[in-house]
Amino acid sequence: MRVLITGGAGFIGSHLAERLLARGDKVEVLDDLSTGSIENIQEFKNHPNFSFHLDSISNVRLAAELIDISDIVYHLAAAVGVRLIVESPVKTIETNIRGTDIVLSLAAKKRKRVLITSTSEVYGKRDRVPFNEEDDLVMGPTSKGRWSYACSKAIDEFLAIAYWKEKKVPTVIARLFNTVGPRQTGRYGMVIPNFVQQALTGDDITIFGDGTQTRCFTHVSDAVGALIALAEHPRAVGEVYNIGSDHELTILELARRIKHLAESESKMVFVPYDQAYEEGFEDMMRRVPDISKIHELIGYEPKIDLDGIIRSVIAYNKQRLAGQGGIPASSLVFESYSSARDQKGH
Repeated sequence: MRVLITGGAGFIGSHLAERLLARGDKVEVLDDLSTGSIENIQEFKNHPNFSFHLDSISNVRLAAELIDISDIVYHLAAAVGVRLIVESPVKTIETNIRGTDIVLSLAAKKRKRVLITSTSEVYGKRDRVPFNEEDDLVMGPTSKGRWSYACSKAIDEFLAIAYWKEKKVPTVIARLFNTVGPRQTGRYGMVIPNFVQQALTGDDITIFGDGTQTRCFTHVSDAVGALIALAEHPRAVGEVYNIGSDHELTILELARRIKHLAESESKMVFVPYDQAYEEGFEDMMRRVPDISKIHELIGYEPKIDLDGIIRSVIAYNKQRLAGQGGIPASSLVFESYSSARDQKGH
């Protein structure tokens, strides 16, 4: 099979590319490296079945060529991370909506299969969990930049479903819930890599708000397997699926768990949202997916538990810090990524 991954040099996109290459597919990646990194694809950049195109999805001519030769398009290119969303709302809206419209309009010409990655953010301010794919979406006011990302991704979903209903473009929508693992950066506000980096370097572990907000975390290996299965399943077309874990914990509990597993002496400090992001920032207090729909279709259930997720991120960041001279290599205790992969979720 020949596939195109937009945003394929990003955290999730690079893991997806690696998995597809491992099974023998030909993979084209289109990424402008605005949030992705060449480092993410370095290990397989010279693979005979891999091609990298340093460009934006807004290059319609190139995008058209790549979509034309592809059997499936995984559209992952998007603005990512709460910090980037708050600081660059215009880029967030333009990247998400315009990019998705380009992909779908080009795919429509030959009815190419497209998987659109969406986000748990679209559930907005709902306070009843777990979140089901048919639930109403509750957005905050337009004056709060926090919600521009959620609204733009919701429009992406409307577009994908409209292209299926009106133009018979086989589209699938995957709503990702807090996907975590090696290669993820904390640069844009991702909580686990930030906590891990702080714990390993002895810096304060900074908890935004009071730490009572809850999240559920999924290892990227589990998420990637679900993306591939959904993209290729005939009954997934025109549907929306949550991908995540339903193991809920508070951010304060997460910080304590990371501190323990990293054997860190870091202090935990609380930072008000107004100081962390912007005045009047609004957060989602709970974010728990209902994963019964995807389980029924493809048998999905997370295989890597929270400790396995954290250990894989600790091992990755220890390697990076050792390479940068941040911690002595002799003090490292490496956790096997393969052993984490084998752990069952609780």
